[in-house]
Order: sequence, then C-alpha cells, then structure tokens
Amino acid sequence: MTRFTKMHGLGNDFIVFEAAADVALPTAERWRAWSNRKTGIGFDQALVIQPPRSADTLAHYRIFNADGSEVEQCGNGARCVAEWLRRQRQLSGPIRLESQGGIIEARFEHEGLVSVDMGEPRFSDDDEIELSLDTRAVRFTRVSMGNPHIVLWVPDVHSTPVADLGPILESHPMFPQKTNVGFLQFVDRQHALLRVFERGVGETLACGTGACAAMAVGRRQGRFASTVTIDLPGGRLFLRWEGLGSHLWMTGPAVVAFEGSIED
Repeated sequence: MTRFTKMHGLGNDFIVFEAAADVALPTAERWRAWSNRKTGIGFDQALVIQPPRSADTLAHYRIFNADGSEVEQCGNGARCVAEWLRRQRQLSGPIRLESQGGIIEARFEHEGLVSVDMGEPRFSDDDEIELSLDTRAVRFTRVSMGNPHIVLWVPDVHSTPVADLGPILESHPMFPQKTNVGFLQFVDRQHALLRVFERGVGETLACGTGACAAMAVGRRQGRFASTVTIDLPGGRLFLRWEGLGSHLWMTGPAVVAFEGSIED
C-alpha cells in the first residue's frame, strides 16, 4: 500500500510520496490508472521524492505525467515537493532539490507560498519559428526550462483554440520528444494571460515551467519588465527575470488537499 499526499499549485494537481532509490516504481499503466479522475485518485502528475543524488541537495524527485511518461521538470510540482519536505521535516531555510531537469533552489516566503529558482532559460538558435499547419501558419519561440516549451503570442487566450492546436503542436514531428505548448496574451509590460497544453497531460489549470517559459520569451523580446504577473486559468504566478545570464524566479502557492493511500 502506498501512502500519498494530494497537492496542487493553482489547480495543477499531484500525488506526492517518498520512495527509496532502489524501490520499483509503478508502471506507466499503473500511473494511468491512478491518474484517472473517475476510477483512480486523479492527478496531472505524480511526484516521487527520493534520496539526494548530489551532495549539496536535500532530495531528488521524479515526475510522471498522467499518461505514464516521465518528464524532466515541473514548476508547480517543484513548489509542492519543497512544501511537502518543509512540512515533513519542519524546515525553514532555503533548500536545494534535483530532478532530471537540474538543480533548483526553493525558498519559503510564508505559509503555503514558495519561491523557486528555475535556473536560466535556454533558447534555441532560431528566435522565432514559423510552422505551416494545414491552411494556417503558426509562429512560436522555443525555450527550455529544464523541459521543452514553445510559446505562441495570441490576441485572446479565451478564444484561442487550445484544444485543437495544443495536441497538434505537442506531437508535431519537429518535436520527437513532444513539447509543452504555451498560448500567451500580452496585457502590459508587467501582466500577461497564459494557457498551457502540457506534454503528456493536456491543458492544465496552471503550468509553472510554462509560465517561466512565457516570461523568458516576453522578456527576451523586450515586451516584459523584469517582474511580471502571469494569470493562468487556476490563478496567479509571479515571475522575476533580469535577462540573459541571470536565473528566473517563480513564486506561487503549494497547497495540501488531503492525505490518502492506495493499494499497489
């Protein structure tokens, strides 16, 4: 039997549990069954906390999507992992964590609010790419936040056909490992709206790395100030990035919903 904590960051929801490094983790089929919102627990991603692999980190965490695939990084998940460790181990100071996407630092602002150093965004060689999809052309920028993203500027996120364009772009042959797709609406230099179609999940209420990718693209193109509020369907994230050569910080909530257990 596996005991877990159900958590979320702006409605982007997870199960979180701890496991030894040598313990066999659930199969992709089991993750899919558990993630089912009708017959399982229901979640966007599962976060597995394991012993540290680097001397200067507190823990290593692995991320599994609702479709069973493993991914490198998750911004809302990183905040939830940090908050879970804070509660379990009664921590107060900054902590360093590692995933396949690299090492991050998390700081606890106050109860339930976590800031995470997401590292330096990494851009592709092409600043903007245009892709022909049937009768329409789509322009986007590629950027990595430890996991792959593309960001599209749109005039109105509410009317943008995310459900149609998201899966087409996510699985386009240009992206053999698939990609996260962000639809970004400019409001002003310190405010934007965003919807994200997440790789292996679909559209979620919030995507932390997606917000970071959006901030990175907007800032690099000169449209954003160094601090920006990004509103997602599930709520608000606060981003800070001085620009190339500096790390990008994200601040947002990490909330415990309930504790539970499920048979393996």
